[in-house]
Amino acid sequence: MLTPEPLTTKLSTKGQVILPKAIRRELRWAAGTRLVVENTPDGVLLKPEPVLPETRPEDVFGSVAYDGPPKSPQEMREGVLAEARRRHAGD
Repeated sequence: MLTPEPLTTKLSTKGQVILPKAIRRELRWAAGTRLVVENTPDGVLLKPEPVLPETRPEDVFGSVAYDGPPKSPQEMREGVLAEARRRHAGD
């Protein structure tokens, strides 16, 4: 996961910390990556901010209404494939 050798950095007068390049490369954190900062008993934890907000099934259940008989999994696959073909043909 992380490099076995401990890496160090300094806190600037502005409170900024530079993460070592090896860590940024391994985690694929490019400039501008938004990070969530958490204070934990073991120290400060940095993790990437989620791209989408967390949702629960009850928050989205029924958001796409369908009025008709239930579709089989095969019919759903065929419908998705037909739509993909239609969109691809429009390129």
